[in-house]
Amino acid sequence: MMTEQTITVGSVEWFYREVTPTNPNQKPPVVLVHGLPSHSYIWRRVMDNLGDQGFRAIAPDWVGSGFSAKPDKRDFAYTAAAYEKAFGEFLQTLELDKISLVVQGFLASVALQYAFNHPETVDRLIILNTPLSPAVKLPWLMQQWTIPFMGDMVTQDPLLVDRTLEKGSGFVIEDQDLDILRQPYLKSSAVGRALLTTTKNLKLSQTMKTIEEGFSGWEVPTLILWGMADPWLSADIPEKLAANASHIEMVKLEEAKHYPQEHWPKEVSEGMVSFLRRQVV
Repeated sequence: MMTEQTITVGSVEWFYREVTPTNPNQKPPVVLVHGLPSHSYIWRRVMDNLGDQGFRAIAPDWVGSGFSAKPDKRDFAYTAAAYEKAFGEFLQTLELDKISLVVQGFLASVALQYAFNHPETVDRLIILNTPLSPAVKLPWLMQQWTIPFMGDMVTQDPLLVDRTLEKGSGFVIEDQDLDILRQPYLKSSAVGRALLTTTKNLKLSQTMKTIEEGFSGWEVPTLILWGMADPWLSADIPEKLAANASHIEMVKLEEAKHYPQEHWPKEVSEGMVSFLRRQVV
């Protein structure tokens, strides 16, 4: 059963969803990290499937996203470094000393930075469509959030969730699910301001250079689950990573796009479970 919880980390309140299995296995908990402009609800089906297979699954809303706190930028910098530090503190507060980490989307790359800087805490890494190369550019839909005046208006529009998630996934999302994904934008203007600030401060090219360098020394077993029809991210880089490292493997989801977990949860979950259960040789 999935529960919704909050925890205060320092001065910031985090919201997270958690599935605790009835018959737990002995594997490390799985922490699933969302991208922009979604929140932890996007992992709901995958989390239920993981729970059915005995895995404890935890999906936080990033600070500034979903139902977590949205502090003023004077109190939280909304930079990659700030997010990485906050993520580490979140794990420590929940006493998650060893995890399997799952990332997807723009902003999820900061969790990759955390993993590269703290490899001892990560048992397995799973990457769904996430920027991995300095050549990656923000899609135009997200670039609009950074444009003066336009960004202030666009990020206050709850329909940006519909436009971005349906454009990226390539499929219609049910109204009842969109209602939940939109809720933070209907409750407060703070989530729009946080999104604008985060996107401006993401400094994608610089962050991606760090990610590229991080992979050079990475030895933790890694699975790349990639929606091959992604309109925003090419499969070239993950294919090269998988081809050049024995500890990295790739599963291609030919029809899936940028948010595979939304419309392909069965295939995503099966790939995850097979990888997480496998013994490392």
